[in-house]
Amino acid sequence: MLPKGSQSAEFKVEKRMKYIVAVVRPERLSAVKEALFRVAVTGMTITRVSGHGGEHEIVEHYRGSSVVLEFRDKVRIEMAVSEPFVEPTVRAIMGAAQTGEVGDGKIFVQPLERVIRIRTGEENVDALTPVTASEVQMRAKESRTQVSA
Repeated sequence: MLPKGSQSAEFKVEKRMKYIVAVVRPERLSAVKEALFRVAVTGMTITRVSGHGGEHEIVEHYRGSSVVLEFRDKVRIEMAVSEPFVEPTVRAIMGAAQTGEVGDGKIFVQPLERVIRIRTGEENVDALTPVTASEVQMRAKESRTQVSA
């Protein structure tokens, strides 16, 4: 039995959120984005980054000098999802980013305490309401139609 005023365990599971960060090869970005859209994850932030993991250094020759390239170009994809979207999101990223070679990247899944949508003030899972890619395109088309009218 739960203490008076406490939430049920079922309610807490439904309201949990995760912050997922994936670092992948830049040439896999389009495939990862498409895979995420297929599982209804359309909100993401993408940043170009450089990093070093298990890959070997590359030695290049530039104007007669050897140059050691320690860091590789990568893409960092960040997204916040509600609990039911965590595993589909991870599987989508894995399936689209994996080449089987060293340097495919990493996925980090972290608990997320609170989310607030600035425009509406909605919080937590309500601020993460999934919007499909087709809905995004439809809304954009509608707004263009309203502007031109």
